[in-house]
Amino acid sequence: MNAPLDEDILATLREIRDDQRELLTQIQAQRALAEQQMAQSKQRIEESVGLQREALRRQRTITVVALPALLLCIAAIAWLLLRYF
Repeated sequence: MNAPLDEDILATLREIRDDQRELLTQIQAQRALAEQQMAQSKQRIEESVGLQREALRRQRTITVVALPALLLCIAAIAWLLLRYF
């Protein structure tokens, strides 16, 4: 083959190689960002689950304390109504 054509092909191949390296660098940066976002998302999910467990624990505590007190108040009101009427 002739030299100018070989040089053109070689230059084109070098451009392709350089573009591929640049793309690979960009893909690696995007992957790192995606992994960081995934880690943040996982942390937020764990925090949310923890808060939900805490809310359920508090709800059970309130139910254990408030329900008997409410029933006692209803019984006292019923007793007062029966006593005076």
